[in-house]
Amino acid sequence: MAESANSFREFERAGWANPSVAAKYHERLSRVTTQSTGALLAAAGVRAGSRVLDVATGAGYVAGAAAQLGADAIGIDFSPAQVQLARATYPQVRFEQADAEALPFEAETFDAVVNAFGMCHLPRPDLALREAFRVLKHGGRVAFVVWDLPERNVCFGAIYAAVRKHGSMDVGLPAGPDFFLLSDPERNAQALRDAGFDSPSCRQIPQVWRLSDPDELFAEVTEGSVRAAATIRLQSPQAREAIRTALRETVKTYKRADSFEMPAPAVVASAVKP
Repeated sequence: MAESANSFREFERAGWANPSVAAKYHERLSRVTTQSTGALLAAAGVRAGSRVLDVATGAGYVAGAAAQLGADAIGIDFSPAQVQLARATYPQVRFEQADAEALPFEAETFDAVVNAFGMCHLPRPDLALREAFRVLKHGGRVAFVVWDLPERNVCFGAIYAAVRKHGSMDVGLPAGPDFFLLSDPERNAQALRDAGFDSPSCRQIPQVWRLSDPDELFAEVTEGSVRAAATIRLQSPQAREAIRTALRETVKTYKRADSFEMPAPAVVASAVKP
């Protein structure tokens, strides 16, 4: 188990350390993921004067938004490329390279710990929640946002359906946690309680993935992600082209005026440290 977790950790870190991947995510996928930033900060009770830790900060969107509310925000990420990008994007906010599963902060330091779409990239999300519990003050709140289940998230549902139909999910990648492990309200509530938190809550956040071209979804996933991109990249050439074609046809069904708008809802979960 430990060897599997370490292999997955190194795979994710190597992928997100690529400046091109970080830049493509910033340029493209952030247009979707930032749609839930306000709901995430509200779930964590962030306000002026709050001490906030943004875990898996990426290019710093949530930490930057917290700072705009008047909070004292710090963002961390395991990727040096993401930290560099965050510092350039939000120069007024402090960003550091650090591990979500071994936070370099004293116990009872923060009023809120938040994580936007980072939980599925961690080999031990349960350990990250226990670390969040440790560094929170009593009465502090944790909140995280993850993609909704693929049966409701049309974009990811289409991607995984196309891979399963035309290729294979088993392409030799290091074993990691279920990408949608915490998308289910009952499972994320149990994970929060197991980490020591009280009063877990969960709600869906509507998001829309807006595309200008039917081939854009394939391009954005293969250029601006790590696990999904590798799953597609390691298919045979014939399978990759069939996956691209299937996604193109799905995107076409969501045409709205001059763009394509696909539902890509998220789930925000939160709880309090007693």
